[in-house]
This record gives sequence, C-alpha cells and structure tokens, in this order.
Amino acid sequence: MNIKKQQADILGCKVDLVNLNQAVGEVAALLNTREKAAQIITVNAEILYEASKNPELTEVINSAHMVTPDGIGVVWAARQLGGNPQGRVTGIELLEALCQEGARQGWRMFFFGAAPGVAEQAADKLSSRYPGLLIAGTIHGYFSPEGEGDIIAAIKSAAPDILFVGLGAPRQEYWISQHKEELDVPVCIGIGGSFDVLSGLKKRAPELMIKLNLEWFYRLASEPSRIKRQMALPKFVWMILRQKYRRRL
Repeated sequence: MNIKKQQADILGCKVDLVNLNQAVGEVAALLNTREKAAQIITVNAEILYEASKNPELTEVINSAHMVTPDGIGVVWAARQLGGNPQGRVTGIELLEALCQEGARQGWRMFFFGAAPGVAEQAADKLSSRYPGLLIAGTIHGYFSPEGEGDIIAAIKSAAPDILFVGLGAPRQEYWISQHKEELDVPVCIGIGGSFDVLSGLKKRAPELMIKLNLEWFYRLASEPSRIKRQMALPKFVWMILRQKYRRRL
C-alpha cells in the first residue's frame, strides 16, 4: 500500500518528491503493515554532492525506502531536472510531525544521538508538546565501538515503532543501513542535529527565514565553521546544470 511517489534522479540518487503529509502517510502505512527495517533519509545538497563522488553512499541512499528533499538546493535541482517537487521535507519537521501523529496513534519512539542528555531533553519537550507521546527510550550518540552492541540491544529491547538517529549525515545513514536488519525496528530515520534544536541547545532559523528558504544562511551565520561544507554548493549547482544539459543532447 505505499503511496505512488514521484522521483527525481539527482546526480544518480533517487529522491522522492513528497510533501510532509505524504511522508507521514508513508510512515503510517509502513507501521500499519508492520514491515521491518525501512530506512528513511532526508537529503540536502551537500549529501547529494558527496554521494556523487562516493558510490557506497549512493547505494545507501538508493536502497532506502523513502528519500525526502531536505533543503532548497534539492528542491531547485529537482525542478531543473524536470521534476515537480512539493517543497522541502526536513528532518526536524518530519520528526515533529511523526511525534504529533504518533501521540494520536500510540506509536513508540526511540531517540538515539547527540551529546549526553540532549536526546532526553528533546524527548521531554516533545512529550509536553504532544500529550500521549510514547518515548520508548533515549541514548546519546557518544559511544565507542565496544559499546555499540549494548546500544543495539537497548533499542531492540525497547521495541520502538520509529527510531530517530541523530549522528549527523552521512554517518547516521551508514549506521542505520548497517544495523537496520539487526535492530528489527519498523522505521529508522536519520534526523541530523534535530535533537539539539528541539532540546533548546541550538536555535532554528526564524520562521520568516525558513519561509524565504534562507535557513541555510542562518545556520552558516550561527556556525561559521560550516563554510567548508557550504563550499560544496556551487559545485553541486554546476553538476546539476551539467546533468540537465546532457539530457538535452
């Protein structure tokens, strides 16, 4: 019963051109059928550019159940390549929307990632915002390879319906892809730094800047160290235009 998703091929990666409501509906469908080990990825331009040089990352993205456009750069690219994107579906917006729906449906959530205490604070705030939200557990993302087995065991024991992983991209995507079968969780989603924002540790861009698609600029101004990552964006634009015009030949 999955929704019929329009896709765009962006630098070899398949991106589903869904809106937020459709993405939530797809997760609900997965939970209703009790399928296991579905990975959902929200991609931005930086990750797609990295994937264009990394076949392993491309394979992880293309093997996911659903890949949403997280970032105006991905929406722009989809339009350039003939797609009809419905807008962005960011990690933090998908997390919040699923928690809201999950509070009504009785879905069990597990938060894994960020610094010690941050995922727990995010869970507490979301539980206050959405009464009835079931948090099956939280674990921070600072762990050694030796401790990874304990984390997997704790997640399996908690038996969540949805696992949110905030280890940063693409590390979280690799981690989910590697362990999703072992975790035996119906839906696993990488959500980057969302726990930091939801806990109050960091601020998201003002609503106006989000609506104007300037969230990237706010994040750069707040974290100047991101400039190295942002340098990939002009290269991404060039590669999209090259892909676009090669199709016309």
